[in-house]
Amino acid sequence: MESINKSDNNFEQCLKCTICTVYCPVLAVNPDFPGPKHGGPDQERLRLKMPSFYDEANKYCMNCKRCEVACPSNVRVGDIIQKAKLKYSRHKPSLRDFFLSHTDLVGTLSSPFAPIVNKVLSWDVTKQVMNTTIHVDKHRIFPEYSHEKFVSWLEKQAGEQKKFAHQLCYFHGCYVNYNFPQLGKDFVKVMNAFGYGVQLLEKEKCCGVALISNGFAGQARRQGEVNLRSIRKAVSENMPVVATSSTCTMTIRDEYPHILNLKNADVRDHVELATRFIYRMINESKDFDLSKLKFIQRGHPLKIAYHTPCHLEKLGWEYYSIELLRMIPDVEITVLKPNCCGIGGTYGFKKENYENAQKIGEPLFREIEEGGFDLVVSDCETCKWQIEMSTSKKCKHPITVFAEALTE
Repeated sequence: MESINKSDNNFEQCLKCTICTVYCPVLAVNPDFPGPKHGGPDQERLRLKMPSFYDEANKYCMNCKRCEVACPSNVRVGDIIQKAKLKYSRHKPSLRDFFLSHTDLVGTLSSPFAPIVNKVLSWDVTKQVMNTTIHVDKHRIFPEYSHEKFVSWLEKQAGEQKKFAHQLCYFHGCYVNYNFPQLGKDFVKVMNAFGYGVQLLEKEKCCGVALISNGFAGQARRQGEVNLRSIRKAVSENMPVVATSSTCTMTIRDEYPHILNLKNADVRDHVELATRFIYRMINESKDFDLSKLKFIQRGHPLKIAYHTPCHLEKLGWEYYSIELLRMIPDVEITVLKPNCCGIGGTYGFKKENYENAQKIGEPLFREIEEGGFDLVVSDCETCKWQIEMSTSKKCKHPITVFAEALTE
């Protein structure tokens, strides 16, 4: 009987203080969501006794992790809800869920026909059909696909990259590979400037975050196993693994063990976000001197609004992105209030969530529009999509801003 009451998550540490409820962006706009405390630790006590206590309204959790950031007892509230959804939900993934979550498959099929796919996805009639049939909201703008994949580009640079004294492996993620290779090229430019050659992992799959959110835990676990094998090989060859996506980084480091039960303790600390890796390299290594880098002199300040992605806040690493931006000459940075943008990965694409996603992001959008900024900067690709769709401003990654500031 003792095993019945044992949880593989730490709900027992919940103090019932409701701080997580106060900080939940979903509950503020959607009263149908039971909230992180109730849907997480409170219901977990009941679910362990009887699975039928599972509340399907937990589907409204966007897994932003803000509840976990706020929790004074370090309860993995978001993880508890995610695992409960995967274990107890009677909802079966739909065609829409498959389409939104299988990014490697969809990207591989779309890239060869990128101009056609991008055009078709931009048509109002296409959006209306998707809105009616598979319930992808008609207002949502899809990120464009690139005809040339980042992997194909980097493979052509392999010889040059191997000439550098230091080497690292780049976890590029689906967005860079299929949608926006330029971010990967910017990363290579910056790392080359610091004397690092950039290599691909032996084999890389999507980190799996969208699969987890849409109910495909088995596929996410299989892909995670592939990624961990490749990461272990890189680490055994003394190559750190660096990512530009805050969500990919968080997923590999935290969701692999807590959601997918993939042990990663041996390599977890070798997986880093690009801005943290560069900041630490500048401040901890005598081999790298920032003064040796040549920056473009604008002569006037570039007014940047920095938006902290929720998953980066969960990692606690927003400091490194902000400080790296501050190292660039002629840059004036305003750190925006810690408001969620609302998209939550694939969450904001779904018809039933779209209106609430926009309500969640409204305070952020308003602050951006009223601030008189030249551009917005964020480490998350889906935050970029949401901000560019919902405001008049362009959104760039910190690595891109750094790369554009460097002279050739």
